[in-house]
Amino acid sequence: MSTFQGAGVVVTGAGGGIGAALARRFAAEGARVVVNDLDPARAERVADAIGGTAVPGDASAVVAEARDALGGTVDVYCANAGLASPGDAFADEAVWSAAWDVNVMAHVRAARALLPDWLERGEGRFVSTVSAAGLLTMIGAAPYSVSKHGAYAFAEWLSLTYRHRGLKVHAICPQGVRTDMLTAAGSAGELVLAPTAIEPDDVAEALFAGMAEDRFLVLPHAEVAEYYRARAAEPERWLGGMNRVQRTWEGTGR
Repeated sequence: MSTFQGAGVVVTGAGGGIGAALARRFAAEGARVVVNDLDPARAERVADAIGGTAVPGDASAVVAEARDALGGTVDVYCANAGLASPGDAFADEAVWSAAWDVNVMAHVRAARALLPDWLERGEGRFVSTVSAAGLLTMIGAAPYSVSKHGAYAFAEWLSLTYRHRGLKVHAICPQGVRTDMLTAAGSAGELVLAPTAIEPDDVAEALFAGMAEDRFLVLPHAEVAEYYRARAAEPERWLGGMNRVQRTWEGTGR
């Protein structure tokens, strides 16, 4: 799809932050946008501002209602809803379960609902908001880091499995973005993410550049590519460097 004029687009977690920026950008390109968020008021505000349709509720179960709102066809699905989920290995089971459910299984459930139609038509686009934590990691946030690795792995699997059948997949992996999620990251976010944080609109711009080039991996922070290469090529050195960041964080009193 070289143009999004008239395309049916769904963006989950679009009541603010990256999701709202994606919704605005798709609407500016002429798409018909469904704005999903758990908070109905936030979804309505964004939808009203862009001339879209609000479909509030759980991102795991939005596809059927969103498809109806778009007249029966979803062309682009942005799996953007996510949980920050800080904590260590001792985080409660409920925290781990919620992180996995929102950050991974919501994507799986959406794909299950969308793939039959997309594969029959021979086209479709799945956008996964992953995070650089899905390529690297994030101190102080074990459930978040692990589940974002899962989100990246699922997006990668979708791409390698179905690209020859017309499915385009994009994994967006930013570092810090000035959103409520960055605030929720607390002192770890202040140390690691805040110094290079970008605006949500910058993430949307990076996605559109990636889609124009049919790139799977979208890196709004270009330096993440170098970190990713270092992690793969010299894992001991990379882990040592991250451990130094961990110790610095512990020394600040968290």
